[in-house]
Amino acid sequence: MLRSLEAQRDLVLDALRVYLGTGLFFRGLALLITEKGLQQLLGTAEPSLGLAGLSVYVATAHLVGGALLAVGLYTRLAALVQLPVLGGAVSLVHWQDGLLSANQSLEFSALVLFLLLLVCAFGSGRWSLDAKWRRSPVPVASGSHR
Repeated sequence: MLRSLEAQRDLVLDALRVYLGTGLFFRGLALLITEKGLQQLLGTAEPSLGLAGLSVYVATAHLVGGALLAVGLYTRLAALVQLPVLGGAVSLVHWQDGLLSANQSLEFSALVLFLLLLVCAFGSGRWSLDAKWRRSPVPVASGSHR
């Protein structure tokens, strides 16, 4: 059994990518359907144009980027789009909470940021649309002559 698992070691990246993408997608959905959305996350009740723009970027990055990560399509780009969001979450939003706070938002955001960096570095695994497209032969147009 261990040899079989060892032979499938690269599937760990696929599993992480799918889980991460699904989680980010649902996080984006939660930001859109909750009443205060990103305002709760940022800890401010005062709406502003900048906050509205940031809210649209974060929700879109999580929804679209998360979906693309989950299926493994444009994987590195989808992870790259998430990096500013998670970098901001770690450095601007949750940093003041510190480590070992009750909600552990800093630790969780840092973990997601680290996993996104891994996906950026290593790309998608073999169970992704990216890999499927790389393996697909280019169809030859009918009627073409050499």
